[in-house]
Formats: sequence, structure tokens, C-alpha cells
Amino acid sequence: MLQAESVQKSFDGFMAVADARLTVAKGEIVAVIGPNGAGKTTLFNLITGQLEPDKGKILFKGENISGLPPYKICRKGISRSFQVVNIFNRLTVFENVQAAVLSHQKMTFNLFSPAKNIAVRETREILESVGLSDKADRISGMLSHGDQKVLEMAVALGNRPELLILDEPTAGMSAEETAFCIALVKRLSREMGLTILFCEHDIELVFSISHRIMVMQQGTTITQGPPDEVRHNRQVQEAYLGNAA
Repeated sequence: MLQAESVQKSFDGFMAVADARLTVAKGEIVAVIGPNGAGKTTLFNLITGQLEPDKGKILFKGENISGLPPYKICRKGISRSFQVVNIFNRLTVFENVQAAVLSHQKMTFNLFSPAKNIAVRETREILESVGLSDKADRISGMLSHGDQKVLEMAVALGNRPELLILDEPTAGMSAEETAFCIALVKRLSREMGLTILFCEHDIELVFSISHRIMVMQQGTTITQGPPDEVRHNRQVQEAYLGNAA
């Protein structure tokens, strides 16, 4: 479904992504891991159009999407969440998700008046799927951090994506919220047939839910493979733990 082929991106001479190679098959849960500054978020920004690669190609279902603006990439079936929660704090939970559904249906030209009664069923279905239906009328800015992260995921689902990209979905969550998020990601993949690509610092979480893991160091892909293979890879161990030299 998704391929990154020798992707590069530099900023004023600093090579943030030097040689990123990634393959994501339909229906997989794939993690991208690496030390701080490895280039994980930059890679996600390249895939979703926030940045344009200097070199290399990004293919989605065989089509080169390198350099397309974010809204066009979203229309093709890729949605994402961000490290820092990105929601409409003054809108209700329901209105946040409804806005995404209306955008997907190309009805945003008249969002805040008659639109109140449009796409209600679709919005409620998404809220139910992520466990936020009981908070539909709450102002989003008043939610707990964990619920805001889940709401952002629900907003991403409003675009009916085939590929969902999550940038550190459990960052700042409590242990209970993290457990809920892990179960939610598994269920979305299983029940909705979503392909999920995520990056995460919680290594225990990564190895518990991923079909395959890609490891980055200094902007370069070290390896990609099943969890057991990655766990025993010497380059990966050295990237995280250092070596005797």
C-alpha cells in the first residue's frame, strides 16, 4: 500500500532524513522506531505532504504522491494524527468529528449553520467506534489529554482513510489510557480493515502490536522486519544501547 524509496530531506544543510526506506502492506500495523532525532516525524511529514522530499519517491497504492499538498494526499486515503494534539478546542467532540466527515463529503462550504443536522449518523458511528459517544457534547478543550488524543484519532477517521498514520499516539497518556489506546488501535485495524503506520517511544507497546517494525537512526533506515527479527538485530541494539567502542 505504501512505499518510501530512498527518501531524503535536509534543512539548511542538516540531513534530517538521509535514506528512508519503508514498505507497508495492506492491513498491517507497522511501527517506525528510533532514538530521538532519528527522523521519524520528518518522514511522516514527507508522507503526508507537510514537507516535500529532496530526493526519492513515496508511493501510495502504486501512485507517486511525493510533493502533493496535504489535502490531496488526504483525499487519496491517508489520514494522520500529530505529536501535539491538533483539534478544535472550542468545538464539541461531536462537532470536531462532524467537521472531518463534512470535509470528506466536500460539504464544508456551509459548516456552521444548517450543517448541524448533516452527517449525524456517520459522526456518531465514529464516536462509538473510539469510545467517545458519551462525551459527544463536551467541549473538546475540556477533555483529558488522553481523550483529546483519541478524539484526534476520531477526526482522522472522519476522512474514511485506508491508511491511518499516528505520530506517538500514547505520548503523555497514563498507563490506563495507554492500555485503552493499544486496544483501540488493534480493534480499528481488525474491525475496519485499516492499515496503520505509527511511531512510538514505548518499545513494549511497539513490540506488542506491530506486524513489522522499521528502525531509523540519523535519518537512515537500519532495518525493517518482524518484531523478533528486529529485537535481535545488532545494529538496532547498538542504535539504542551503544557499543563497546
